[in-house]
Amino acid sequence: MSLGLLVMAAGSLIFIPAANTRAFPLFLLGFFIQSTGLALLQTASNPYATILGPIESAAKRISILGICNKVAGMIGIFVLVKLLFSDTKTLSAKIETLQGAELAQELDILASRVVTPYIIMAIVLCILAFAILKAHLPEINEEEDVEELSAAKGKTSVFQFPHLILGAFCIFTYVGVEVVAIDTIGLYGQYQGFDLETASQFGIYSLIALVIGYVLGIIAIPKYISQRTALAVSAILGVIFVIGAILTDGWISIGFMVLLSFANTLMWPSIWPLAISNLGKFTKIGSALLIMGIVGGGLIPLVYGAMADATNRQSAYWVTLPCYFFILYYATKGYRAGKTA
Repeated sequence: MSLGLLVMAAGSLIFIPAANTRAFPLFLLGFFIQSTGLALLQTASNPYATILGPIESAAKRISILGICNKVAGMIGIFVLVKLLFSDTKTLSAKIETLQGAELAQELDILASRVVTPYIIMAIVLCILAFAILKAHLPEINEEEDVEELSAAKGKTSVFQFPHLILGAFCIFTYVGVEVVAIDTIGLYGQYQGFDLETASQFGIYSLIALVIGYVLGIIAIPKYISQRTALAVSAILGVIFVIGAILTDGWISIGFMVLLSFANTLMWPSIWPLAISNLGKFTKIGSALLIMGIVGGGLIPLVYGAMADATNRQSAYWVTLPCYFFILYYATKGYRAGKTA
């Protein structure tokens, strides 16, 4: 976890030369390094939270992580949009009138705005990395778990666990539909006739819906509902809300899209414990395999975009339905594939 935070800090520092040179490839490199650190962090933190306590309540612990994640996302949007780029329209209009040296100077000033936030981010990440490294966190050795040892006995490869492979694909589909739901809602709002300023706020509403869902997960799992049932209910709600968004218009359709984010909330916390249960010594590499499923967030939106180009932004949401049906399959049958009990 400390290494992941340090790599993220290094990626943040790349934004300094990127802003000074206004070199887009450097910005991409910074994001790539940050994402690499985030992958390391998630590979360590998610299984840690999962096996730190009873597997039946793992979704509750991961939901707590999710709340921190989404609240930070809302703060990030607020800082970048409201404080740093609140005058984007005015700047865009001004830049269109400039040429030559004046244009270059104005672009340099605009690019320099990201330097301070990313320096602060790098410092905070380094402090967190040091704090986690020195904190007296319990070291967990999953190989000492007798039950998991018996389940993993005789296995020589992580690919010998069908429920894990299906779980990785479930993560693939879940992250894909979550990214589509959140990242397209602004443009979809414009498609529905809302102005840019109004539509740009819809993403925050989606994040709020996610936080509400996480809070409900903390309260309800496993006291009132099991992780598997929570995943199944989430998938069913996803199907209902997608169809609702497609068949309605205006605020009602946008409301269904916000609710879609609510439906997605408990998928990540529920899939993880179901997918890495009984892996024994393969828990760590199994977690890495699940993290690779996040690539669905990069590929499924491309399919949505292609469908939107071919039809329209509303009809394109049909591409998410097969994803929700697979998640429902995993919640009902796929999670126990290959298990003897």
